Amino acid sequence: MSIIGRHNVKQAGTGETAMVFAHGFGCDQNMWRAVAPAFADRFRTILFDHVGAGGSDLAAYDPDRYASLDGYADDVVTLARALGVTGGVFVGHSVSAMVGILAAKRAPELFDRLVLVCPSPRYIDEGDYVGGFSRAQVEELLDFLDSNHMGWSQAMAPVIMGNPDRPELGGELVNSFCRTDPDIARRFARTTFLSDNRADLADVTARCLVIQCAEDVLAPREVGEYVHRHLRDSALVLLDATGHCPNLSAPEATVAAIEAFL
Repeated sequence: MSIIGRHNVKQAGTGETAMVFAHGFGCDQNMWRAVAPAFADRFRTILFDHVGAGGSDLAAYDPDRYASLDGYADDVVTLARALGVTGGVFVGHSVSAMVGILAAKRAPELFDRLVLVCPSPRYIDEGDYVGGFSRAQVEELLDFLDSNHMGWSQAMAPVIMGNPDRPELGGELVNSFCRTDPDIARRFARTTFLSDNRADLADVTARCLVIQCAEDVLAPREVGEYVHRHLRDSALVLLDATGHCPNLSAPEATVAAIEAFL
């Protein structure tokens, strides 16, 4: 299967500059449905699914390759080159923000601008660094997922989404998590929540936008501020929004922040 089919690539728009959207853990490209169309009049928008998610080729999933975020970053580089992307815009949500950081380090010619939506280079507290979780909390979360994928999805998705006054949003994330192959979900969770990409931030030369929600259980404000401080050229926008998925819960504010940056 071609890399286009492997990642279930969908393109729209006719602009000369490409805008690549990458989804977070337990999600797929559908999570950008309220954001990506806003840019199709000026950009060639590219949506895709990470291997193991959505409509990707599950047979292409290799546990060794995807044991670190490097495997996902290599996919982004290969995919972008196959699609002729140069000087483009990369928009990454959650763990894909760090995937974009790694891809930009490997091939800086691909992306001139990075939009990092609710990024976290490290979820675990360490010394003066505030990641939001202790090591024990992360291990407990992963053990729960290992033992009960459905139960974990039903318990955690509404917490991650926030916005309890709009339960349909949490329900959508529950359904997304539950559609993910349990074995792949367990491995991707470990890759995500045990990663440490803090040292990679200093090497990024692209202009960056860090989008942070006012309340986010997975990536608290201190994390967004840390990412902003450690990038060479970045802007930080604090959305008046709650939860970890403003691309779903606050798409208008997310689009406005990206528009102002571009």
